[in-house]
Amino acid sequence: MIAERNERRDALDQRLIDVLAECGLLAIPVPNRPERVAELWNAVRPQGVVLSGGNDLSHYGGSSLERDKTESILLELALAEHLPVLGICRGFQMLVHYLGGKLHRLNGHTGTRHQVNGLVGNQRFDSDVNSYHDWGIAELGEILQPLAHAADGSVEAAGHHGHRVLGIMWHPEREPSLSGLDRKLIEQQFV
Repeated sequence: MIAERNERRDALDQRLIDVLAECGLLAIPVPNRPERVAELWNAVRPQGVVLSGGNDLSHYGGSSLERDKTESILLELALAEHLPVLGICRGFQMLVHYLGGKLHRLNGHTGTRHQVNGLVGNQRFDSDVNSYHDWGIAELGEILQPLAHAADGSVEAAGHHGHRVLGIMWHPEREPSLSGLDRKLIEQQFV
């Protein structure tokens, strides 16, 4: 919010568009105007939804209620049409919240790197990832299943077995190049 101009702004890391393009996906950013989502959805007919990183959820003290509402509508539409969903960091937190889970404050995960290990398909992985989040997963709820953990036991990735839904806490777009793990995760969701 720029108070002196009464101006609210949305921001999206342009590198995310490039990462998705590298995986063969065309990204169309959605403005945080909940009243316009259905109209845009029907005009574009997306093949999936990516929820990007960003500020805290309003339920946990953030100031972007319109973003939360927009993303909730996108999730409702994507799940109803069985479309793939990828949540990155804040997007993963939104998935957890939307699907009935809970978040909690997490120390030592902001502006650092750490190892995550887990399972992609039938293949185990151990990977060094970036970390920029203050919130961790306290409860995934009944629908999401953990797929990767950090050394401290925190959930770093989770998926949904009934839908193509994946959440990751790291940012593929903030790396110098797309890792094999990130490419596999994105392509597995959407291609």
